[in-house]
Amino acid sequence: MKGCARTAVILMVVGLALIVWAEISPDGAAPDFTLPGIDGVPHSLSSARGKYVVLEWFNYDCPFVRKHYGGGNMQALQKKYTEAGAVWFSICSSAPGKQGHYPAEKMAELAKQRNVASTAVLLDPDGRVGRLYGAKTTPHIFIIDPEGKLIYQGAVDSVPSADPADITSAVNYVRAALDAALAGQPVEKKVTAPYGCSVKY
Repeated sequence: MKGCARTAVILMVVGLALIVWAEISPDGAAPDFTLPGIDGVPHSLSSARGKYVVLEWFNYDCPFVRKHYGGGNMQALQKKYTEAGAVWFSICSSAPGKQGHYPAEKMAELAKQRNVASTAVLLDPDGRVGRLYGAKTTPHIFIIDPEGKLIYQGAVDSVPSADPADITSAVNYVRAALDAALAGQPVEKKVTAPYGCSVKY
């Protein structure tokens, strides 16, 4: 009996370890997912096949996210690249009871207040998709090409601070990656270190 109990514990520990993080390699296939939008409409990665897709992990209560939304930096990126034909999914993986988690109606209100210009704001309260991609911070950006391959993952820009004044002096990695890709050029930096608040799984 003791041996069976020990085996069960080991299996439980192994099971937990398997769901903690996924590792997605540069140029590797981006895993498909389906998540509900704040309007209740489900959105999937596969439905955007043939287009560039940006996945942006966010938490409106995180000061690093406020850095990029407060001055309109994130909204400008969303607007520019969705107008260029890309699909932009903003994803919140904050768990119930954790910082940044809100019901869909409240999240829709917050997105409207911030003039969010992404294609859709998606809710991932169980953290399944966040863990699938290995999203570690808010913000954390993943860019996927029309063939479904990951071409960039990491930070929004090169200055890891929560100060909006640093935006103008930073190298914007998201802009650089998308501009290169849309022009048919290789992405120079495919992986950078994300910075921000930890995703509140």
